[in-house]
Amino acid sequence: MATTSRELHRVQRTFRIGRIIQGAVIALAIGALTILVGTITDVGRTIIDDWRYGRPRTTHLTGYAGLPAERSGHPSRFMALNLDRQIVIMVIPGGDTSQVQTWQGPYLFGLGEDLTPVVLSLEDADSDGLADLVVTIHREQLVYLNRDGTFRLPTPEEWHRLAQEWGK
Repeated sequence: MATTSRELHRVQRTFRIGRIIQGAVIALAIGALTILVGTITDVGRTIIDDWRYGRPRTTHLTGYAGLPAERSGHPSRFMALNLDRQIVIMVIPGGDTSQVQTWQGPYLFGLGEDLTPVVLSLEDADSDGLADLVVTIHREQLVYLNRDGTFRLPTPEEWHRLAQEWGK
């Protein structure tokens, strides 16, 4: 038996084109899945808000705010509407429709803001014993102070005092 030898050439490692394509396909699949899950989440949130707030987005609150018309024993009705990005707030003091009060709230800017819900609550924000109207939009709050049988935005001095009280 004869033994022969020959010199072997160094083998260089190269990336196979198949692995690169496989990595690219996986990256694209992850990106597409992320977009799909985000879209389904947004559509689901919109459907839930449609059930809860309707179109246009409308919120209703019934409660006692210490208004003079509530002396009849009937609570006041509060409504907030998002009418094509313009917030409108209505109050029916003591359920008496002849005393309806309406305010124009903020205008919402941005895509899809016509579907943003507005949440109302009654809280004594300034510790005067009367319930103030708190309007919440996107986790931001506007406070309408209860003064002289109506609600109004605070003056700069009142804002400063409220900020100091809430900061404690």
